Amino acid sequence: MSNHETILAGIITQGILPLFFYEDAEVSLQVTRTLYKAGVRAIEYTNRGPAALENFKVLKKAQQDEMPELHLGIGTIKSEQEARDFIAAGADFIVAPIVNPAVAKIAHEHGLLWCPGCMTPTEIYTAQQNGAALIKLFPANILGHSFLSSIKELFPGQLFMPTGGVELHIENISNWFKAGVCAVGLGSKLITKDVLTKGLYDQLYNDTIKAMELVKAAK
Repeated sequence: MSNHETILAGIITQGILPLFFYEDAEVSLQVTRTLYKAGVRAIEYTNRGPAALENFKVLKKAQQDEMPELHLGIGTIKSEQEARDFIAAGADFIVAPIVNPAVAKIAHEHGLLWCPGCMTPTEIYTAQQNGAALIKLFPANILGHSFLSSIKELFPGQLFMPTGGVELHIENISNWFKAGVCAVGLGSKLITKDVLTKGLYDQLYNDTIKAMELVKAAK
């Protein structure tokens, strides 16, 4: 099994993909450690601020030193240069809010999983044509699980993951899995502002355990 396939299988198995950014590198590191302690083995750090690249390098070193089973991906990658910078820093997979074929090409050249964000059937088709094994439905709170139910038969075999507004309760998560997703992206509903600003890592640990239990029940 290739690294691309291993990471994809890992995301599907854990059923969630936690994602976050915070400007403080130490806080970012503590969040990553907490998620790993809770059993998470794939995390998306998002390219949402000037400190993202240097913070990512800190997380990558910690991954190598302390968290050998972790797959550390980078999100919010829109341009070729962003892709090249973070791949050079050791990104294990690439997540994007848009479909940029040039980014797809770079990811594939490096044997990396590329997960683009899509909002329409045309975007989904374009993503497929550019080798997207996993497609991010974004923003999920606008699209809703009924959108996936309506279009999924158009794209047999395609793997989908909603991101953006997925709620941390059984009804919402169950509806997404019933609609046919393979995992859910969890950002601020899991890694909340209070967790980041107040260092509520015990809360994050407990909420992460809860999220994985909800997904297990929903599958």
